[in-house]
Amino acid sequence: MRAAVLADIHGNLPALDAVLAEPEVAGADAVVLLGDIALGPMPAQTLDRLAALGDRAVWVHGNCEREMVTAFDHGEIPGPNAADAIASAALIGRRHRDRLDGLPLTVTLDIDGLGPTLFCHASPRRDDEMLLVDSPPQRWARALDGVGAAVVVCGHTHMPFDRLAGGRRVVNPGSVGMPYGHPGAGWALLGPGVTLRQTRYDAEAAARVIGASEYPGARKWAAEYVLNHYSDAEALEAFTAIARAQD
Repeated sequence: MRAAVLADIHGNLPALDAVLAEPEVAGADAVVLLGDIALGPMPAQTLDRLAALGDRAVWVHGNCEREMVTAFDHGEIPGPNAADAIASAALIGRRHRDRLDGLPLTVTLDIDGLGPTLFCHASPRRDDEMLLVDSPPQRWARALDGVGAAVVVCGHTHMPFDRLAGGRRVVNPGSVGMPYGHPGAGWALLGPGVTLRQTRYDAEAAARVIGASEYPGARKWAAEYVLNHYSDAEALEAFTAIARAQD
């Protein structure tokens, strides 16, 4: 099995379309959707596009799936994503909500050349844990305790890396829709090795498409995440503070 791994799409349909058009993605046996799929400017269109992949799509839930379902159900959403979750949930229908509800926290697939590989959004134990490329070994050891797979693939931090942690190979494909540290859409191809990829697309055209969506503040969103990008240093500083608060 070869798998294309798409994490943190965040409702950026133009970026998703660019990645799905890649020959290696089109030819992959599985397309693993690593959470934080639809919270963003074009949630319904993004979910419809991915649903069209049929059985090739392997869905994993992230914190944003949980938050969007809660928002759709008019529940209380703690944390900084409440407004965005409410805005995105207002743009999806019941079938989209039901697609997101009940997705697994982890999925394990047998990948050619890698063997059993565990996929999760943030960590194998929670959907919002900050695991960074420079997180202390003790933090990695706690997060991966009890994991039998030799390879773990996680997203959430929007920055790609491939490193050894807690005796396991840990891969982050980066973000399709909101990459930090580089332009273009980040993703990964697994089998028989690991290849971190970046797909460049027409950012100005994408910003126009996103800006014309019904999402509140869509033009501002496109300017912040499509036309511009936060650096890896900025993201690491912000996420390190969150990681310390989680300890």
